[in-house]
Amino acid sequence: MLGQMMTQPLLISSLIEHANHYHGQTEIISVETDGTVTETNWAQVAENARKLASALTKLGLALHDRIGTLAWNNRRHLEIYFATSGAGFVCHTVNPRLFPEQLTYIINHAQDQVLFFDATFIPLVAALKEHLTEVKHYVLMGPRNEDAISQIPDVQFYDDLIETGDAGFQWPCFDENTASSLCYTSGTTGNPKGVLYSHRSTVLHSFGSNTRDVIGFSAMDVVLPVVPMFHVNAWGSPYACAMSGSRMVLPGPDLHGEALVKLIDTYGVTLAMGVPTIWQGLLAYAEQSGSKLESLGRTVIGGAACPPSMIETFRETYRVETIHAWGMTEMSPLGTANHPLAKHGDLPVDAQHTLRESQGRPCFGVELKIVNDDGKELPNDGETQGDLLVRGYWVLDSYFQTQDQGLLQDGWFATGDVATIDPDGYMTVCDRSKDIIKSGGEWISSVELENIAVAHPKLATAAVVGVPHPKWDERPILVAVKADGEDPTEEELLAFFDGKIAKWQVPDKVVFTDALPLNATGKVLKRNLRAEFANVLDE
Repeated sequence: MLGQMMTQPLLISSLIEHANHYHGQTEIISVETDGTVTETNWAQVAENARKLASALTKLGLALHDRIGTLAWNNRRHLEIYFATSGAGFVCHTVNPRLFPEQLTYIINHAQDQVLFFDATFIPLVAALKEHLTEVKHYVLMGPRNEDAISQIPDVQFYDDLIETGDAGFQWPCFDENTASSLCYTSGTTGNPKGVLYSHRSTVLHSFGSNTRDVIGFSAMDVVLPVVPMFHVNAWGSPYACAMSGSRMVLPGPDLHGEALVKLIDTYGVTLAMGVPTIWQGLLAYAEQSGSKLESLGRTVIGGAACPPSMIETFRETYRVETIHAWGMTEMSPLGTANHPLAKHGDLPVDAQHTLRESQGRPCFGVELKIVNDDGKELPNDGETQGDLLVRGYWVLDSYFQTQDQGLLQDGWFATGDVATIDPDGYMTVCDRSKDIIKSGGEWISSVELENIAVAHPKLATAAVVGVPHPKWDERPILVAVKADGEDPTEEELLAFFDGKIAKWQVPDKVVFTDALPLNATGKVLKRNLRAEFANVLDE
């Protein structure tokens, strides 16, 4: 008889038990909603997760029941991640930055049975409660709180609830394709859509994330996930950190530059993860305070294209490697990460730096291709632009509880991005298909123009959108936010594009504004800008 290997289901409970057994004393630093700091470790997180899983099971919940969270990055949220999924329930992280109507839709659509929430959100939950048709249990993530009782009379308290559970709770064993967690898209068009992950997809995503050519978490790392745990599961970092035994610093609600710099310097953070808008504040405070960010070895930047000037500042001023990454909620979310190949060591230094500006290459488990409007695959020559399609082990097959048709194209998911792919697989996002500017039959990348603009020292941030033009259909305009104390003119900003882009691609106009409209995940709402400035070229 031929020998074979053991077969065990890939379950999230195995991640927390690995962290418990082999990294139990590794620290978890948690900033609470009141600003205090709690120091715990993987062993205590694992014990509390088992107790909470037991307590939730005693509530009579069924397999696949959804459990919602309105919470920041903190240790109780981390315990909920493992307790809910490990017990066979679905951890549904809800983005509190959405509009109340969207929150009501999401929680009802998910049919959440339990809603955990941080003290920050007591007034929000109190206002939503009468509209939430399915929630049976409201649990404040903390000890007894009289303010919560006055606003939500039937509220329960996390610290009391877990004490009703059994620390010796045995994790159930079930099919690895069982649903584990639920995340909703940002809802930039229409209602947000749910993406339901499985235990299998999550564990495989953690393996992929932990490879050296993606993020490569390590037991030597101190990880600061600035990306919220309510946004695509903090890019899967809680699961990957449990797998690798990394120390974690969970920043709580204050994500301003000062708070983040102090966390990095106080706890020796080696790896931080977040979107470009977060790093703008961090870099500004580091410069103001004189911090050298000495412990920080690398940052992972995703969620939006990272300006080359930001990568350069991290590299040249702070000696921090920037890993430019790309993904989507529909991809769990990691799709690509930018690391050089061995042959790139022979390139001139400037060429090596330029290479790091793309979104990078897919790891094993993700495949990419670009196609034209007819669905024909286009060449990977680094120049041809096409609609980006993906498939893989942790990529969406269909949205949660919808009747969407045509989601897949012959087994590939259409991302909505326009991109190029070079012969080595390096992918560069040129734009979202809805944001790319079509002028006189030619495409102009708003991302490319923005990367140039934000490098101007007198700008804090900027966005480029296409607006109607009587001759060219659309032309780009630059919507700019001035840096503090600066007063650039339109002429000097437009001159800044000289020699960096073809003259016909230079924006027709600069519009100054106090702030850019952002969605719940920190991305610029370009549709709002297009509507606001639709007639600006008529003036």
